[in-house]
Amino acid sequence: MNALREKLARRASLHAFVRAFFGARNVLEVETPVLSAAGNTDPNIQSFSTLFTGHVDAGPRERWMRTSPEFPLKRLLAAGSGDIYELGRVFRNGEAGGRHNPEFSMLEWYRVGFDHLQLADEVVELVREALALKGREAELLVVSYRELFRGELGVDALLDDIAQLQAPLAGFGIDPEGLTRDDWLDLSMTHLLQPRFPRDRITVVIDYPASQCALARVRRDDPPVAERFELYLGPIELANGYHELNDAAEQRARFERDNRVRRERGQHELPMDEALLAVLDDLPDCAGVALGVERLLMCLEDTHAIADVLAFSFDQA
Repeated sequence: MNALREKLARRASLHAFVRAFFGARNVLEVETPVLSAAGNTDPNIQSFSTLFTGHVDAGPRERWMRTSPEFPLKRLLAAGSGDIYELGRVFRNGEAGGRHNPEFSMLEWYRVGFDHLQLADEVVELVREALALKGREAELLVVSYRELFRGELGVDALLDDIAQLQAPLAGFGIDPEGLTRDDWLDLSMTHLLQPRFPRDRITVVIDYPASQCALARVRRDDPPVAERFELYLGPIELANGYHELNDAAEQRARFERDNRVRRERGQHELPMDEALLAVLDDLPDCAGVALGVERLLMCLEDTHAIADVLAFSFDQA
């Protein structure tokens, strides 16, 4: 088998494994639209858009290519679909490099009745079974965001001020202009913590600062934390999951806050997903997670170059 066919076969094999994994758990595969009348308001994610040239009765002409299938999947859950997953292409503008491609594959799934901790356990199962296909094993560390920063950097990620959060990064010469508290936390994660994660360890970081809640529920601890997790295999981030918020008023306020940040940064405001907001109060208690398929393939193939697991990288598309 030549090198190209081997690369294609490895992806096909992983897709088959994923479908068997969820088939055994009675999680239904679905497909949702790639083009939407709503955009992703997250200021840190940039979307591609296109114009529909057909009859105006079809709705807004400007359509946004999905950065995730999250919103339509939640609409299906609110309508009573039960446990579901989607394996498909998503698009993020401006993200191209050694580990990023503007077009990539995402595996996203939702489990009714799960919280973020139960779903994290299932993601660990999937990753360990995928590793076993390559004859590999991985130890597991589950640690709270606060414990991770305290243990590794000696700072309190939930309570320390910006000056204390900046201190561990002093050697990087980072320009502080315009950086928020969460920006410094993110920089510590990417520059100091992730690179230290051992190759053969699955690291699950749970209970994020409430300011990083995204679409997760916030638990009223002291201080409050977001019921969210991220999973890493070695230093590579594979998955991001939430105990899902099902409060439409709160979610609208978060979308509006995102758009305020966009205005402050000089970015375009994006239309909120009114179809999601209309049914979000009906979303059952559930947890959801998105996993980067190329990232998992990179770990399985022991490469740091996303081009090694793509049929064609962006510069060849």
